[in-house]
Amino acid sequence: MRRLSVFLTSAVVGFLFTGCASLISNEIHVSESEKPNPNAVKGKYLASIRIAGYADRRDVGNPRKIGIAETRVLGLSGSDLILDRDATEVVAASLRNRLEDSGIQILPQGDTSALFELSGVVKELRYDVKARDKVFIKVETTLKKIASGKVVWAGEVEEKNERFAGVSGNTKGDIADYLKKEIGVVTGKTAEAVTSALKTTHPELFNLAPGAQMQGVTVFATPGVTPREGNNVSMLKPLHENEGRLVVRTAPSGAKVYLDGVYYGMSPLDIDEAAGIRTVEVKLKGYRTASEKVAVRIGATTELEFQLEK
Repeated sequence: MRRLSVFLTSAVVGFLFTGCASLISNEIHVSESEKPNPNAVKGKYLASIRIAGYADRRDVGNPRKIGIAETRVLGLSGSDLILDRDATEVVAASLRNRLEDSGIQILPQGDTSALFELSGVVKELRYDVKARDKVFIKVETTLKKIASGKVVWAGEVEEKNERFAGVSGNTKGDIADYLKKEIGVVTGKTAEAVTSALKTTHPELFNLAPGAQMQGVTVFATPGVTPREGNNVSMLKPLHENEGRLVVRTAPSGAKVYLDGVYYGMSPLDIDEAAGIRTVEVKLKGYRTASEKVAVRIGATTELEFQLEK
């Protein structure tokens, strides 16, 4: 019995050693949840998008590298943090899920039946493990109508955040979960802006009529008619409990308006947003970019005017 016990113990130790060794690597696995989103739109609209993909404009060399670890990470071999896929693929997969949850049909890349095409650039996707974990993500996205090549929406979403791993330190699983959450913030804002732009410019694809409301967007466009560039499409809706109204005017008008890094439309622009301190940036070709932080107050209208300078 004593010899048998020793044999079994050695086998278990050998198994644990082999198993742990297989888990130790510098790859971070960020995968989308296979569970259905309970808040997803039921059914699909007529709006269809094919995702052409994202280009990697980061200065990292390796398309899968996202950062370094300066402190110990359980399960990580070496100091480099490497994704199991290219960073651009991770971003595209996250955006695909969020657009599908919005009820938009996502078609294969070469599908000729798609009405719109989405492409973009990953400018930053970095995760550094230091005394505090630091994440920096910046993604630029463009949505075009395939038939005409016209840009329906274009914008850049940026997310910077950090966290304290805690007294127990970091694990690869912790890093993967936090990175997935932060990428989801960026792609969630992008999907919301894309969906809103499509609903206001092509309401017929969502069974909407002028004046109708759906998921917070009021439609003022005529079904089947795309507003000309420079025309403002108001995004006003009845204010909710924690919202305020922000009115942005520029001289001259027609400047692109970004709110916390997300493109909302051209000035003059009226939008309803969650109360808080927001960063408003306006851009117009031939003029200096202007930005200002403003407090959006609950139930109140905040007006902001920019006198653009050349």
